[in-house]
Amino acid sequence: MIQRTLPQPRAAGRAPARVRRAARTVLALAAMAALLGVDLPESPGAVLGVTSRAAPDATADRVGALFAGTLDGGHFCTAAVVRSDDRDVIATAAHCLEDPDTTVFAPGYRDGRAPYGLWRLTGVYVAPGWTDGQDPDQDIAFATVAPADGAAGTPLEDLVGGFPVAADQPEHPTVTIVGYPRAEEAPVRCANTTGLLSETQRRIECPDLTGGTSGSPWLVDGALAGVLGGYEGGGTVPEVSYSAVPGDQAMALYREAAQDG
Repeated sequence: MIQRTLPQPRAAGRAPARVRRAARTVLALAAMAALLGVDLPESPGAVLGVTSRAAPDATADRVGALFAGTLDGGHFCTAAVVRSDDRDVIATAAHCLEDPDTTVFAPGYRDGRAPYGLWRLTGVYVAPGWTDGQDPDQDIAFATVAPADGAAGTPLEDLVGGFPVAADQPEHPTVTIVGYPRAEEAPVRCANTTGLLSETQRRIECPDLTGGTSGSPWLVDGALAGVLGGYEGGGTVPEVSYSAVPGDQAMALYREAAQDG
């Protein structure tokens, strides 16, 4: 296990909160969208600020749940595959990687199944600002992965693809979040406009992004522009979430992870 820096102990995932169910009309819209093959949050004219079960698609397959050892260990955070030279890098929140030796990644996890297998962490890339002081502006990390069973095979990115990492982004972009609440066995998805809490922290209003969604990718035009985390560990209520705005340090970590090997 290559460990660039070790994060200090911190509770994994978001602060616990009661999972709220979407209104019946929202569920009906989501079900209709799934039947029609429409991705509701990212479709033209889609309702913003609505959280619903994410339909299986190329985007959802690149997002997965982080588990403690095995699928029986319960999932506690979310991560996503990003592009890299060796096609083996995931992005998540730094506070999700406090136990890298026992953490495994299940991309596309759904209803108790890991269709693309389990992947162990082989390297962790965390900013010194997080390791030394848990700076919320540095609550973004990257990790390299390999098959948990030790078998050589197809690189992860070749199986599911990977999100490009956005070096620049609009000041108030519309963001799509895909993540795994602890109480759910499939990912949820929400899109909404965002604002800046500060120059280094972005804010979004999406319901039901409860514990377990830490590390969820913030996607802008299909590129990763942040992860759920940062201020208040990503948020203390399920209706409002945060992400550190990736700066030079985060991009340096990404380049190191993407080019290492």
